[in-house]
Amino acid sequence: MQRVLITGMSGTGKSATIRELAARGHAAYDLDTPEWSHWIEAARGDTLTPADGKDWVWQLEKVRTLLCEPREETLFVSGCAENMDELFPLIDTIILLSVPIETVMQRLSARTPDGYGHAEEERCKIAELIATVEPLLRESADHEIDSRGPVARTADRILELA
Repeated sequence: MQRVLITGMSGTGKSATIRELAARGHAAYDLDTPEWSHWIEAARGDTLTPADGKDWVWQLEKVRTLLCEPREETLFVSGCAENMDELFPLIDTIILLSVPIETVMQRLSARTPDGYGHAEEERCKIAELIATVEPLLRESADHEIDSRGPVARTADRILELA
């Protein structure tokens, strides 16, 4: 079984891509949902968090169980969390989705009012995190995909790499 993590900053297309893979019949899970992740109080002085004093992290045991389930087909998971590196030993391939900051901001401003990144202060924080966190994601990635194009094309590229 191959386990593929699709990661990237907010607005790069992780959720849309994982939905596309699921619609095509692949085992695909969006880990950036309350089913797999939750908010915790951030460590004092930690500025690499999506919200002041709060951090969005994976529920490690639940995600570990998903990653360890025996299966024959490739498992695709998507998400980005500060603690995800704890599960890197269980992941075979890490694919980073990236787009220019202007594209991220356009996508985020189009989200519904309750969607993360719709509010101006959240977009400012995301821009800061792109500058500091995305280079770290790039270091851990096996592949990087420019996800500006149609979601179907991004999914096709991921399937080629997997």
